[in-house]
Amino acid sequence: MAKRILSISYDESLLLTRRFLLEQAGFEVLSALGFVEAIERCDAGNQLDLIILGHSIAPKDKTRIMAHIKEHCAAPVLALLWPHQEPVPGAHTSIEATAPDTFLEIVRKILEAGYLNG
Repeated sequence: MAKRILSISYDESLLLTRRFLLEQAGFEVLSALGFVEAIERCDAGNQLDLIILGHSIAPKDKTRIMAHIKEHCAAPVLALLWPHQEPVPGAHTSIEATAPDTFLEIVRKILEAGYLNG
């Protein structure tokens, strides 16, 4: 069964691009555009294997989303950052925006490691 990833962004074109990349790599992707959709997807009882916070999300909103995820979702979080942006507290991995192949490699490594939210 394909791993299920929740991808969250505030930029629709980045969200669609990320979805395309992940689906082409064999993952099932749920997308959330904005804070409210992110919370709804997390609360919907979806069995998630990974949550990706896009770099278009404001840092204060990343913090709020992370707080909700820690309470309601048992999936590791990959936070994408702009260059020189601080890591997201509580995320399992925070990386600067990178080439698609590198991004997919990091996604696979996180999923293979079997992280638990904690």
